[in-house]
Parts: sequence; structure tokens; C-alpha cells
Amino acid sequence: MSDKKRCGWCVGDPLYEAYHDEEWGVPVYDDATIFEFLVLETFQAGLSWITILRKRENFRKAFDNFNYTIIANYSEEKIQELLQNAGIIRNKLKVRSTVTNAQLFMEIQQEFGSFSKYIWGFVNGKPVKNSVIDYKKAPPTTHISDALSKDLKKRGFKFVGSTVVYAHMQATGMINDHEVDCFRYKEV
Repeated sequence: MSDKKRCGWCVGDPLYEAYHDEEWGVPVYDDATIFEFLVLETFQAGLSWITILRKRENFRKAFDNFNYTIIANYSEEKIQELLQNAGIIRNKLKVRSTVTNAQLFMEIQQEFGSFSKYIWGFVNGKPVKNSVIDYKKAPPTTHISDALSKDLKKRGFKFVGSTVVYAHMQATGMINDHEVDCFRYKEV
């Protein structure tokens, strides 16, 4: 696959390239996977995505395989255990927000039938296909990510600013921001 043209942001790191080639931009409709990316994106706020990818398995173990029904019921003891876990990002506000966000995630599921129906409603159920020439010139936010961020915040979610939400939309395939000459652009 090394002869294939990839988006410039991932080139040179095997973990980044594998993530790009297999996951990034693939439409995700499964609530469990959407929640996983929501957790990872909130921890990524202010950090590089490669930092999070390198700690992804540690996050998976620490956060009960991203099971939101378990996370929503974390005790203070479990939160303190997470804050001592050197394998993850030990940010107190982000750890606590993950618990709150899990509770709110389930509230949205109750209201809409699934979180997927709710979040995909912001793009009318199908991916927005952009025409990114150079990833460095891609927008960090859009009016859609602004609207979704605003609605999530109104519902009480934390660490869901428009930039974080836009990155989540890219990761879960709601937005196709692969560069137009990337081999994945047409595939996803």
C-alpha cells in the first residue's frame, strides 16, 4: 500500500497510516463506536491525534471497552483510579466529563432511538463529501459542526467545541475530508 497516495497528515507513521487507511472517514452508524470516538476526541482536545492513537488501547482497557452504560455509573473511586492511570491522559475535567457525557449519550438514545440517528440527522443521514486539496487548508469547523456542538453543549455535554465535533465528524465519516487525490477519497 505504500505506493498509494494518502492524505498528507498521516504519511510517515505506520500507526497513523493504518488508522487513515482503515478507519478515518468511514461512515460509522454504531452507537458503541460513535461513543468510542467521542471519548477519544474529547481527550484529544488540545493534543495531537497521534498521541491519542498511541494510547487508544490503554483508554479501551481503562474505560471498560468504551461501554457507555458502565461508564455512566462510574463511582468516585473509579474516577480516582483513572486519574492515577499513567496509560491515559489524566485530565480530571476530561475524565469526569466522560462520565457525564456517557449519561447524556444514553439520554439522547432514549429520545431519538439511538445516538446515531441523532448525530447523523445533522447531515441528513449521509456523509458530506468535501473537496479538500490540501489538508492544511481544510476548515477546522463548519456551520454543521457549530450547530452540533451548540446542541450537545445545550444538552450538557463537555469538551464538545466545534473543532472537537468537526474532528469527530471526520473520524466517523459524517464528513469526507480525505484529500481528493487520496486513494481513500472515493472509497469512503
